[in-house]
Amino acid sequence: MTRALALIVDDEPDIRELLTLTLGRMEIDCRGAADVAQAKALLGRERFDLCLTDMRLPDGNGIELVEYIQSAYADIPTAVITAHGNVESAVQALKAGAFDFVSKPVDLQALRALVNTALKLKHWHKAERSALALLGESPAMQNTRATITKLARSQAPIYISGESGTGKELAARLIHEQGPRSDKPFVPVNCGAIPEALMESEFFGHKKGSFTGAVSNKEGLFQAAHGGTLFLDEVADLPLHMQVKLLRAIQEKAVRPVGEQKESPIDVRILSATHKDLAALVRNNAFRQDLFYRINVIELPMPSLRERTEDIPQLVEHILQGLSTHGGMERPQLSDSARTALMRYPFSGNVRELENILERAMTLCERGVIREEDLQLVAHQGNTDIAPPASGELPLEPYLGNIEKETILRAMEQARHNKTAAARLLGISFGALRYRLKKLGLE
Repeated sequence: MTRALALIVDDEPDIRELLTLTLGRMEIDCRGAADVAQAKALLGRERFDLCLTDMRLPDGNGIELVEYIQSAYADIPTAVITAHGNVESAVQALKAGAFDFVSKPVDLQALRALVNTALKLKHWHKAERSALALLGESPAMQNTRATITKLARSQAPIYISGESGTGKELAARLIHEQGPRSDKPFVPVNCGAIPEALMESEFFGHKKGSFTGAVSNKEGLFQAAHGGTLFLDEVADLPLHMQVKLLRAIQEKAVRPVGEQKESPIDVRILSATHKDLAALVRNNAFRQDLFYRINVIELPMPSLRERTEDIPQLVEHILQGLSTHGGMERPQLSDSARTALMRYPFSGNVRELENILERAMTLCERGVIREEDLQLVAHQGNTDIAPPASGELPLEPYLGNIEKETILRAMEQARHNKTAAARLLGISFGALRYRLKKLGLE
């Protein structure tokens, strides 16, 4: 079997020797370069599987070399070595296309993990046979899929933005499955669904006896995702004190369980998402700016269904086929009027709302045909510009009840039927939400 070949670029001979010895024990051959010019010359002569470069070089910097390799040798993963605590340089390198970064003094365990992940990229395309898929042939979806394929090669933190129901978690899973960490865990967590008092323990774990009820050691979400990907859904819902702890964990690549005295190194890729405007929350001091820049190294915007209406017919066919298969029912047909109504509908809840509409319509339809009235689109438009009832058309009390019911249903869908998260979205207590659900017959 052919040994991998790495290019090490650093003007300090001792660093080059240390890295060469470390990679040599991993059965990786190395070539050394003291500056950018030597590195470019070696790249032109030999085929490398990996490049490690220092940030400061006599005739340039690591960023320039990363950009050069990205343009001329895009299949070579490049990691930069940054000064300890220099987060700005690390982020700049990742934005330029670096695969990952490691801080000085170099932690050899972290370096070995980085190198192993980088070398897996040679086989990364095998994961493309995943059963997961973002459907649609619109230009918006083709561009999104191409971006996901590119992002899967990197280890940079990705911020997935977009409205509720656009498929942000599916995009995160695809980034994981198409990348070199696909054989390791993908751990999704809804940040809005964890009680604030338990957040630190849930994320970082705890030591037995560290607090009342801690009857045994418990690993946290970071430890569960070790070697793989941690997906922070609804990251905007994190309280400020947890934002500080999360920032440190990401920067130091280490976590400290509750009750433990020392930190433990952790190797995870961070993906995050929220339907909220994170930049606006930063401006309003509701989300830390330093954490925002750390998780938003690269942004992946998910298009709304309104931006790709040409994909609706394909999505309808796929959803109806899935519902009929799982429900053991014959797949219903869609009438022309129902199809036209769906094409004109605004879909404030995007693909998730389309799924709910079709599931309801399948229950209501007769003789295997979904008619326009089975879709019940008028009653579920989800907009806030609701016209008042005409005189004598509907008494005020039932009218307001309909608005309340619709608002609660939208919040429950947005929170994936997690009542704690839905109550937070509505700005009411958990008890108040339960009372309203019972009162409106939605329990």
